[in-house]
Amino acid sequence: MGQLLRRENVAAFVDKLHKSGKTVVATNGCFDILHVGHVRYLQKTKSFADYSIVLLNSDKSVRSIKGPERPINNENDRAEILCALSCVDYVVLFDEDSPRDLLDEIKPDVYTKGADYTMETLPEADIMKKNHTRVEFIDFVQGKSTTNTIEKMKNSK
Repeated sequence: MGQLLRRENVAAFVDKLHKSGKTVVATNGCFDILHVGHVRYLQKTKSFADYSIVLLNSDKSVRSIKGPERPINNENDRAEILCALSCVDYVVLFDEDSPRDLLDEIKPDVYTKGADYTMETLPEADIMKKNHTRVEFIDFVQGKSTTNTIEKMKNSK
């Protein structure tokens, strides 16, 4: 079962893991309405290191990125659901639109992102290069997305 970490403690915690010889993979996202695409993505993410950390957009961050009607599920619920997954070891909430600063602080060994990105389009690419973090791009599950789920729910009314 995963654990919610406080943002101000996560860099020191990851440093301890690194000093004990463990590897850390990080990913980020809103994970608003969890679906099979999310689960497969997180399982694949976990396969790259000893420990996985999900950098979870806070409610404030989700609203900024997705608009005032999102998130559907609040940050505490989303964090608890992620922590219940065996492939998620730690969850850290962040308020910014991008996890750039947090990634720079924790310096994961591996960072995963959806395959709709490339190194040329990845907003965090410079941070990854600076910290010698390997980036792995993970394919999406066709037709599975929170946006699709919300649209399907709206159209079924």
